[in-house]
Amino acid sequence: MARIPILGFVAYSGTGKTTSLLKIIPLLKAKGLRIGMIKHSHHKKFDIDHPGKDSYRLRQAGAEQMLVASRKRWALMVEMGDEFEEPDLEQLLSHLDQDKLDLILVEGFKHERFPKIEVHRPSLGHPLFLKEDDSVIAIACDAPLAVPTDLPVLDMNQPEQIVAFIEQRILRH
Repeated sequence: MARIPILGFVAYSGTGKTTSLLKIIPLLKAKGLRIGMIKHSHHKKFDIDHPGKDSYRLRQAGAEQMLVASRKRWALMVEMGDEFEEPDLEQLLSHLDQDKLDLILVEGFKHERFPKIEVHRPSLGHPLFLKEDDSVIAIACDAPLAVPTDLPVLDMNQPEQIVAFIEQRILRH
């Protein structure tokens, strides 16, 4: 697994994982932390490339790995045929340069075992994952929970509270 702290954010689609992370990441960066991010996509064929661009055309021509680089950024795209299994979190973590990171945040991968904050909106009517997943270490929600829990309950509308929890529980260990 990761050599540095890793923390996941899990929830049903449309609950607010990305929205929460968009508020949390800048606060962590302001504290001088270098953040890595892995996001799971349910779209089997998502594309970060664009039709008409040379890199897109080269991939369409048959390049199985395409690395695009400039002075400020590089991106590696790997084509995986239908015969391949979906990569697990450990495989994806191996592609991050962990020597240049202080914390890896993960959106999704709810079935893998690593520390997670469950993002929950009671008004949506979804059950909590924590009943089936003992790697959930806190719940971030926007309203009081209807079920009792021994886990910390964080206000998802107070990203500073979530960042303080991350500092105390994840980064201090």
